[in-house]
Amino acid sequence: MAGKEKAVTGKRKEKAELTERKKLSANEKIKELEEKISKTKYNKKTQHAIGLMKAKLAMMKEKAMQRSSTGKAKGDDRFKVRKTGDGTVVLLGFPSVGKSTLLNKLTKAKSDTGAYAFTTLSAVPGLLKYKHAKVQLIDVPGVVSGAAAGKGRGKEVLGMIRTADLILILVDALFPSHYEALLSEIYETGVRLNKKKPDVKITKKEKGGIQVGNTVELTKIDKETVKDIAKEMKINNAEILIRTDIGADELIDVIEGNRVYTRSLVVINKADLVSASKLEELKKEIKPDVIVSAEQEKGIEELKEAIYQRMGFIRVYLKEVNKPADMEEPLIMFKGCNIKDVCSKLHKDFVNKFKFARVWGESAKFDGQMFKKMDKDLMDEDVLELHMK
Repeated sequence: MAGKEKAVTGKRKEKAELTERKKLSANEKIKELEEKISKTKYNKKTQHAIGLMKAKLAMMKEKAMQRSSTGKAKGDDRFKVRKTGDGTVVLLGFPSVGKSTLLNKLTKAKSDTGAYAFTTLSAVPGLLKYKHAKVQLIDVPGVVSGAAAGKGRGKEVLGMIRTADLILILVDALFPSHYEALLSEIYETGVRLNKKKPDVKITKKEKGGIQVGNTVELTKIDKETVKDIAKEMKINNAEILIRTDIGADELIDVIEGNRVYTRSLVVINKADLVSASKLEELKKEIKPDVIVSAEQEKGIEELKEAIYQRMGFIRVYLKEVNKPADMEEPLIMFKGCNIKDVCSKLHKDFVNKFKFARVWGESAKFDGQMFKKMDKDLMDEDVLELHMK
């Protein structure tokens, strides 16, 4: 009898534990799985299991996000800014890091400043003019831990970085720990910093299961794990061709398909409030691109140059037919642009009316080389002559 009572008690305990687990909210389940992944030591033996857990975690987060957004009103107008200029930079940081002061020093914007948190309550744009480029800088409210999940209007703020050409991550010299927290929030919102989109092609089919092909050696994931991750994420029939050495995280990003790959610039502010030795520590710990003191206007010129360089701008000089090129006012474009990109920027009708172009400069084999197709890539200081129908 004692044995039977123990068995019954054990079953009741198991049932109670199961009931308790069912009561866990979606966020609690997500946190539980995140902790399990973090506690699992990564090696060849656990590679497959960790990959599957990460895939399951991605699906859980996607469902939680869908539930949280159901029935909510459309985006706040305070966070809608019309894009202007040659590129857009969003200033991102914790409250009171000095974003508004920095924006005012870099541009002629009038973003409110104050010695207290949450001075900025909406997106405030300003225009930086530098080396003929016009860069739109946007000061957004400070983010807080949990922003990606919606805390402190975090979804609206972080949503803006998805359309930016560059994210300027501003870190307070007095609170260097904020840097890792910011990176975490950026990652959770689906933005990948300073990375190229993985070259992976997924072609879904009606039947036939999953076939995996690769043109490079896979050192961080095996084909079976690729198949199982795909199945975990509701892909049961597809051809997956991998052209770059990826891991589970990159594969999940490709499958979800809503990731944004953006440049970033890390800036430490309030350098005047810490010692020289502390600054040296921060350089090693955070590896900032620029160190400034916005309040004292130190490092501002260096920051302007860093923004210009990190944006990846090139100068294209335009030339009218039978006239010399205008070498005073270049058209500012991004590296990797082609003739079609230039046409699109100049006028919406230029693409349809394009006949051919002539190019002078480093990208041409000889001066005035003719190109009848718009996919011709351009380089810095090229001279472009467009001919229209």
